[in-house]
Amino acid sequence: MDTIWKELYEAAKAVQRERIISDYVSCGEVAAAILSRSGRIYTGVCIDTCSTLGICAERNAIFNMITNGEQDIDKVLAILPDGSTGAPCGACRELMVQLMPECYKDKGYKDIEIMLDYASGRTVKLGEITPAWWI
Repeated sequence: MDTIWKELYEAAKAVQRERIISDYVSCGEVAAAILSRSGRIYTGVCIDTCSTLGICAERNAIFNMITNGEQDIDKVLAILPDGSTGAPCGACRELMVQLMPECYKDKGYKDIEIMLDYASGRTVKLGEITPAWWI
């Protein structure tokens, strides 16, 4: 397996600290790491609230990347509570496509690589799991 996937896994694992913040907010059950096209790694954790105002770990990592002046994604890895990895939800996929819609059909974001199963090294491209964009 490519060493960058190990770096992404370790970066996400380093921030994955499940905890209760209040009676209404919990966080850290899922953690994500994003590799930008520039080679920087950005992380985020899920934040769950009783009012559904929370955020997925992947979008949190993407927002961290955007906050730091970047928007181009190369790779995505999310660690689930049991330590396995999985695909981003529909909202996270939609955000990845919307970042640069003009590139989706021809190049760029359709090629974002997503780690599905870290143990086996199985990856998928965003375009394979989001084949037809609604716009």
